[in-house]
Order: sequence, then structure tokens, then C-alpha cells
Amino acid sequence: QVQLVESGGGLVQAGGSLRLSCAASGRTSSILRMGWFRQAPGKQRELVARVHSVGSTYYADSVKGRFTISRDNANNTVYLQMNSLKPEDTAVYYCAAGRALNGQYDSWGQGTQVTVSS
Repeated sequence: QVQLVESGGGLVQAGGSLRLSCAASGRTSSILRMGWFRQAPGKQRELVARVHSVGSTYYADSVKGRFTISRDNANNTVYLQMNSLKPEDTAVYYCAAGRALNGQYDSWGQGTQVTVSS
């Protein structure tokens, strides 16, 4: 199993920046992909960014050019650098890890709140 712990959320004004961190422990060598999801009140959870073990990345259109996902394999940590934040970025952000080849995620963090004020 893999355990994930997020940190770095908080309150920021529009246009500001935050960096989220996700520390993984347990069977980290089996992780194929790690992603950041978010869920705003009344909305479905959505994938924001993903990084594969080979280094490829994916970003949702809504965050392209503003968010950057990176992975520190030595420390088993994934980061989400969020710049030019907008009020619509307000959500609970979750870190997730996937070990299966089917593209699914099987480990989740507890979530961290990001609030962007206008």
C-alpha cells in the first residue's frame, strides 16, 4: 500500500501562488503515476495534473500555463506549483497515486484546502 500526505494549501489572493506537496510512503517503488485532483463545492472531482513515472505530464486545460507538476523521486514527493491563481481554483486538492496499468488511482491523500479570494 501507499500512504499520501498533502500539505501547502491555504488562502491566497487572486494572482498569487501556492505550492502543494504530497509525500508518499510505503510501496512507493510500485507507483506508476501520481496526480493532483480537486473538488469544488457542488462539483465533481476533476484531474488537474498528472505525472507518470517516465516523466510525461498532463494538465487540464483550465490550468495549463499556470500550474506545474513535478516529482522528486529521491524523496518520494510530488509538487504542484500553482501560479496566477483564480477564484475558480478554489477547491479541496487531493493527491493520488496509481500502481495499476489501467490508468486508475488506488491511493489518496486526505486533501488540502485551497481558497483564492478575489
